[in-house]
Order: sequence, then C-alpha cells, then structure tokens
Amino acid sequence: MRYITPYILKDLSKKMVFIGGPRQSGKTTLAKKILETFPYSRKRTGIYYNWDFDEDRRSILKYHWGNEHELIVFDELHKYLRWKNWIKGLYDKYKDQHRFLVTGSARLDVYKKGGDSLLGRYHYWRLHPFSLAEIPAEMTPREAFKRLMTVGGFPEPFLDNNEREARRWRRERLERVIKDDIRDLETIKNIQVLALFLDALRTRVGNLISLANIGEDLQISSPTLKHWLEVFEKMYLCFAVRPLSKNIPRAVLKAPKVYFFDNGDVEIKNDEGAKFENLVASHLLKRIHFLEDRDGYNYELRYIRDKQGREVDFVILKEGKVDELIEAKYSDPNISSSLIYYAEKLKPKRTLQIVANLKHSYSKGNIEVKSPLEALTSLE
Repeated sequence: MRYITPYILKDLSKKMVFIGGPRQSGKTTLAKKILETFPYSRKRTGIYYNWDFDEDRRSILKYHWGNEHELIVFDELHKYLRWKNWIKGLYDKYKDQHRFLVTGSARLDVYKKGGDSLLGRYHYWRLHPFSLAEIPAEMTPREAFKRLMTVGGFPEPFLDNNEREARRWRRERLERVIKDDIRDLETIKNIQVLALFLDALRTRVGNLISLANIGEDLQISSPTLKHWLEVFEKMYLCFAVRPLSKNIPRAVLKAPKVYFFDNGDVEIKNDEGAKFENLVASHLLKRIHFLEDRDGYNYELRYIRDKQGREVDFVILKEGKVDELIEAKYSDPNISSSLIYYAEKLKPKRTLQIVANLKHSYSKGNIEVKSPLEALTSLE
C-alpha cells in the first residue's frame, strides 16, 4: 500500500480524486490497487480506462460503463483537450451514482484549463517515488538509502536494484516524457534542443541556474528557457527551488536551483554531494506535498543566499512564515556557519543539518545534526 492510499479512499467518499505525479512513479499501479480494495456497495465493482489506449478512449467518449461500476478510473485523461469541462459535466450529473478517480503524469491542476472551474469538486494528491519515509517492509533504511543514491526511488529501478538496467530505464523514460508526453501537451517544435536543455539542468543540480548563460550555449532566448523549465515542472521531471528574499538583507534574487524527482537524473560525475543534496530536496518536497494535500496548509521550498555568500540549502515556509532551515552535507559533521547565522536571525521552529556519512547525531543549541536515516524517515 502506497502512503497516500488510505487518504484517497477516504476522499473518494466525498469528491472526485485526482492523482498527479511523475511518469512511472506508480500512479497506474496505485489506481488499480484502489480498484481492488475500494469498499464497494453490494454487488457493485469498478472499471479502469486509459486514454492512451484507442479502445479505452472510444469507451470513455461513449460513456461505456454501467450502474454496477461504482468506481471509475480514468488514467492520463488530461491528454484529452476538453477533459476538465468533460469531467465536470460527468461528475455533476453522476456524482450520486459513481465515484471518479483521475490520474495523470502532468499537473492536473494546471493543464488544459477549461471555461468552467472544477473548484470544490475534487481533492488533488501528488504521488512521489519511494523515499526513506516509504520503503518496502522487508527493506532496511540503510539498504533503501544505498538504492536511492544509486538507482533512484522510482519503483521499477528501486525494487530491481540493477544499475545497468536503471540507466536503460531512465533513458527510455526521459525519451518518452520529452517525445511523447510533452509533445502531446505543448506546442514545442524544437524537441532536440529541449532535450539538450534538460541535459544542461542535469549537470547543474544544486547550483544557481543562469538561463541567460544556458541560452547563449543553446542559442535559445531566456524567456523560452523559462517556459521550458515551467513545462518540465508541470510534467514532474524536475522542480525549481527559488530564493527567499523577504527580510533577508542583500539577498540574491531570481536565480533558481533545480532538482530532480529521480535522483538518478543527476549527471554530475564524481560529486556524491550534489546527488545527496538532490535526495534531500526530493524528500523535503515529498513531505511538504503530502502535508499540503492532507492538511490544506500552503508550504514552499526555498533556499537562502546573500551577497556575502552565506547560504542555507533549504528553507521550508508554512503559510508564508519560515518553519524550518535545512542544510545538506555529504561528509562534513561541523555545523555550517551560515546555518548558525540564519537560525539566529530567522528563529525557525526547527533547524537541521543532514549529513550523509554522519557517525553520531548531536545537537548544539537549537540546531540538530542528524543522518538521513534519522532525519528523512517521516512524512510528518
């Protein structure tokens, strides 16, 4: 059972449920499992449709399901141009007879906005790959950490644990996202340069991203690259962490950092520190997405850097206020001076330094120093 399953089952009793997340993060498997475990009424069942299959697509448009189907799953429905108006009409007419679960490998809350709003008709959940907070019962956290650092957290390579096969899987996945998924949803003609832009981001994980510099290399304008980055984010390929500037004197403005949902996408050779920073970033994003989707609070993941070079890797904002400061270190157990500075200045509820190779955890004042096996094993 994936970590969001019980919450989805509960929400389905009240509204539609949309599940977004990266391609091959397990959405289809989760949806089919929910079809099996859903608490159906007497003599009723569920049915699954995938927009990518021609026969299913025809069945969707012709409403080929019966009253016996209490739960109806639509997979990849966002690829239908008019999907939001279509599902709104369907829900408004049949909400007393059916439950609807919609999944997609793009942000269902932004793509193909129709004239009528779906506001109040659905709950949105985001499914992330496996993490230290969600591992198979038979696997130790230490083994899970090793796999996350080598093959990444997506279910197929994570469970298979074969680095060669993971590389093949990753190449095929990226090709499918760029050549199929993005092309289905965006009018981007220069797919080859789009792929080069993605490769450029993979080699800059943890660094400030200058779209102007990348644009010069690729002979593409900065506004175009900004749009492409937004497309990658909508498709759950990567996510941008932007600077916190409010109440930070002489803060660095605008330049984001970019991290990937798949830890294996990091392409910086001989830099385990960058891969570990990406791992921490993806874990933090998974946690705040879970808390947003479950509790309804607004969270943001930012970083701090000022013109004196004082930097903290991650800041978690809750309802616009600094809630946590997190620094990621691969081997240095000494507390970052920048973390100390900003902890005193911003006074967050929690200040944490996560060290990959830490032998013993410790605290100094209000700052905790922990290993990832201690710091990243909970979604709370």
